[in-house]
Amino acid sequence: MTTYETLVLKEIQAWKQKQLQHPGFIKQLTKQTQNKINGLIPAKVHQAVTVAVKGLVKTTLAGSNLLPKKPAAPPTLYEQDQLLKEKLNIYRKTAVAEGAGTGFGGILLGLADFPLLLSIKMKFLYEAAAVYGYDTRQYEERLFLLHVFQLAFSNNEKRRETLEIIEHWETRKQAILDMDWHSLQQEYRDYMDIAKLLQLVPGFGAIVGAYANHNLMEQLGETAMNAYRMRRLKEASLY
Repeated sequence: MTTYETLVLKEIQAWKQKQLQHPGFIKQLTKQTQNKINGLIPAKVHQAVTVAVKGLVKTTLAGSNLLPKKPAAPPTLYEQDQLLKEKLNIYRKTAVAEGAGTGFGGILLGLADFPLLLSIKMKFLYEAAAVYGYDTRQYEERLFLLHVFQLAFSNNEKRRETLEIIEHWETRKQAILDMDWHSLQQEYRDYMDIAKLLQLVPGFGAIVGAYANHNLMEQLGETAMNAYRMRRLKEASLY
């Protein structure tokens, strides 16, 4: 085991601990507040999220034009991590610009942000899979990246369940034939913080949209990197 792989193992353990932590008092209060706010959000906003996530899951499982070229992963885990960080930086900038643009237009363009941001996130995940040498032309790899997406944007209970599946993917994948898009969209909608919902406010939403999209991409990037690192080390019998 290299020095870098030893460091990565420690980082993965710290990341796992963070995923498994019970929500603190402040987070619980925020969740309660968000649930109340969700009840006040116009039905068309909830519908926009539902339609976008349902389309995302169906398109991903069926295969789509998001498929990158045949993976040509760098030879070492260090190089893979560095390449993913470079790609995350590009996608994060795209998401920030998109969030600012749609946020400036208020509720109509704000609604458009949901499918646009989902598309950016999914393209990034396809890229992440390729960086670590996984071929998303295979159905099981597309299922895996949907689980990575769900791990990034889920509540505590669902996060624990999804992390267990990802950590033991080789033994669990045979029993997973499809993805519950309804559960995924519910978790994703509930995960979006109050700031993201404020993106629907004209003008002010530009600042909020950029900030929220930056944080959401950061969360996805951290989750994808550690999920694929974990798989790589497990396959090398180092985890």
